[in-house]
Amino acid sequence: MTALERITVNSQQCGGRPCIRGMRIRVSDVLDLLGAGVEIDTILADYPDLEREDIYAALLWAARYVDHPRLSA
Repeated sequence: MTALERITVNSQQCGGRPCIRGMRIRVSDVLDLLGAGVEIDTILADYPDLEREDIYAALLWAARYVDHPRLSA
């Protein structure tokens, strides 16, 4: 499984927001925790179904999401 394959989007789950491996853990939840200064090991302890690679995948997804051109008229 590649890093970005760990990020799933299902219109029937979490309002169609990107989640980690089909679980109800949203990419934004992971990013919010990291942005608040929570360490990766703490996140992994609090969410035992998460894997370290999931957190890296969330970061990669966010980097790709914000790094695309936007055209405006």
